[in-house]
Amino acid sequence: MFRIRRVYDDLVPINRDAIAQVQKILRSQFSLLSEGEIAKLPDLLVDPVKYRFRSVLYVADDQHGRVKGFALLLHDPALRFCYLDFLSAAPRRTGGGIGGILYERIRAEALGLGARDLFFECLPDDPALCGNPEVLKQNAARLRFYERYGARPIANTEYETPVKPGDDCAPYLVYDDLGTGAALRRGRARAVVRAILERKYGAVCPPAYIERVVRSFRDSPIRIREPRYLKKTQPVQVVQMPSTDRRVMLVVNEAHALHHVEERGYVEAPVRIRTILKAIEPTGFFVRAPARRSPDRRITAVHDPGFVNYLKKVTARIGSEKSLYPYVFPIRNSARPPKELAVRAGYYCIDTFTPLNRSAYIAARAAVDCALTAAEGILEGFRVAYALVRPPGHHAERRVFGGFCYFNSAAVAAHYLSGYGKVAVLDIDYHHGNGTQDIFYRRRDVLTVSIHGHPSFTYPYFSGFSDERGIGEGEGYNVNYPCPEEMDGAGYREVLARALERVKRYEPQFLVLSLGLDVAKGDPTGSWILTSADLEANGDMIAQLRLPTVVIQEGGYRTRSLGVNARHFFVGMMRGYGFADAVPARRWKRAVAGDRSKAEGG
Repeated sequence: MFRIRRVYDDLVPINRDAIAQVQKILRSQFSLLSEGEIAKLPDLLVDPVKYRFRSVLYVADDQHGRVKGFALLLHDPALRFCYLDFLSAAPRRTGGGIGGILYERIRAEALGLGARDLFFECLPDDPALCGNPEVLKQNAARLRFYERYGARPIANTEYETPVKPGDDCAPYLVYDDLGTGAALRRGRARAVVRAILERKYGAVCPPAYIERVVRSFRDSPIRIREPRYLKKTQPVQVVQMPSTDRRVMLVVNEAHALHHVEERGYVEAPVRIRTILKAIEPTGFFVRAPARRSPDRRITAVHDPGFVNYLKKVTARIGSEKSLYPYVFPIRNSARPPKELAVRAGYYCIDTFTPLNRSAYIAARAAVDCALTAAEGILEGFRVAYALVRPPGHHAERRVFGGFCYFNSAAVAAHYLSGYGKVAVLDIDYHHGNGTQDIFYRRRDVLTVSIHGHPSFTYPYFSGFSDERGIGEGEGYNVNYPCPEEMDGAGYREVLARALERVKRYEPQFLVLSLGLDVAKGDPTGSWILTSADLEANGDMIAQLRLPTVVIQEGGYRTRSLGVNARHFFVGMMRGYGFADAVPARRWKRAVAGDRSKAEGG
């Protein structure tokens, strides 16, 4: 079994290893390729300006990360064509359908990029051009393979003329119309050929040779060789193929429903998760993945071990039907906390409305597992992973809980990812993420940025001011955008644009997004009037950072509109990432259309 996934860069370990394996295949399968050409592969993926092509690398690998084959596609957005640079299986991995699936993925990618056609080189099957019978046989097999897709050599040109007179086996230029049946006109063909020869082979092809080959494209429309191996000549339609890297990994806290506080006014209820799931899963954007159990050290890396141990002990002693609310706050002598666990609750809490009960620790612990699983998904090749969890976490500081939050799942995920590169945490909940700020306030390897209601009028009231910028090494790496009590979508996007610009300047390798849907109109804990269309626009803006992103669910309590708003936020993210073609067109239209009336208070 294998999967097809795109490798965007070499920032995460699984991608670095995949690129190294691709380079090994290049050395073994393409002996004439220089070590310099092989070594620049990682740079090709991240610097399209330098190489004048946008490079797209797909690998076929198994669950152990072993690369069985790869394809490297070059894209020219100006001329709107794609060039297949390499398609190869690993040694002793030929057959098994790897080549066909990779080529189909590349055709779909080319069409998704807006390319009108696909070009590549293939060694000739003509004895007059290739004198080695064994090589000739292999060439014929390759051309037969591509002919199945309607891709055939361009005829009546001098493209297959050797650069050095007398050399053998110069390649054909093969043309794939991507199933459109469109004719290739002379002017376009000349522009494409010039781009290929100058950018790819400029170091070995003299200008006079390039001009000669370009001028040899005289027919209009350009002649494509008649089928030689197959009788079917009708255009082959591009197959839209699912690709895990172009969908969202979804990790749901299956233990969340245990934490059900059935008390009047307690809005952090299990129905929140059910409502979101019901709205987002039919879109086809998501790939469900089970949460993996994580070690306790992941939590104590960001939370005080004494605090973690207290939550575990006190919740285990509370009866299954009871909830304990803090009522004693020992601020006069914090060095001597009360001995009785129930009384000690206020030593670790910042409010009087976040209950302790038997399920609180279990659900919060499971939420952390979901967040870490989502972070691991990013390291395994997903570009976006969504931890749909409750209870939320961004109000939980290093040694206190509150605001319905017990463990800070976003902070745990951010700290874990910081072991692989710089991380930015963007908190877009209506309320300031005081917990995330507290945990990273002295660190520069994690940038914390928060957009929230001003603490003069909204919870948590004591943090989130603009002059809170970090301490020591962390100075300048905590950024708050406290906003007025009344704000619409347009005003929000102005602030969001500034926040995203700050994230860009930091140049992180990863983004952790604390997603609060309580910014929407009608939320019982907020005062802003963002609509589902606004949330969609926000998702689009955030996704255009093009960073591997872990989304952690935080607030959002108006269940009538919660699901619609979540769906439209992810519609925006899919559009911003350029992943709209990763789902069937009918599903995309349904997700985009949706029912905005509920989200807008109708």
